Amino acid sequence: MFIENKSFEKENYTISPLAKGEYDQCVFTHCDFTNADLTQICFNDCSFISCNLSMARITGTSFRTVGFKDCKLLGLLFDSCNGIGISFHFENCQMDHVSFLGCKMRNTLFKNSRLTESDFTGADITSGIFDRCDLSGAKFENTILEKVDFRTAEHYSIHPESNRIKAAIFSLNGIGGLLDRYAIKITN
Repeated sequence: MFIENKSFEKENYTISPLAKGEYDQCVFTHCDFTNADLTQICFNDCSFISCNLSMARITGTSFRTVGFKDCKLLGLLFDSCNGIGISFHFENCQMDHVSFLGCKMRNTLFKNSRLTESDFTGADITSGIFDRCDLSGAKFENTILEKVDFRTAEHYSIHPESNRIKAAIFSLNGIGGLLDRYAIKITN
């Protein structure tokens, strides 16, 4: 099934599932996908606005140029989705306990979002931006963070020896997040 240029508003996909298929240039507004089965669905150039996708199953799901704005995405396992052509951006989203384990998601924008306890282990976020994001407890291990902009990000802990951070941008205020492993104190 191919669905193009369609708007979906206030749909509850916890009760009746979203039809399997390919959604192209569709907009989902105020829809509830909590625990919904979105496996093997393809989203191309789609927008999710004020939706709840918490704990949705996204195994084999394709996200190609997809925007999430004002969404709740708790516990999503993006590492299980289709990695071919993966491209998305997030604005004003709650993304606690999300897994990006091993995802190749260069140039991804995370704007004004909360990513507490999220896992970026082995991900490639080259040239990404964390603009005003809370990264409390987020895990960065063997992560490619080259040219990533962390200037306005908060509460991150990134170990330079365990990650590739060449040309990443940090603010002076956030430098402690690179040194916390050493249990040193930094004052002004």
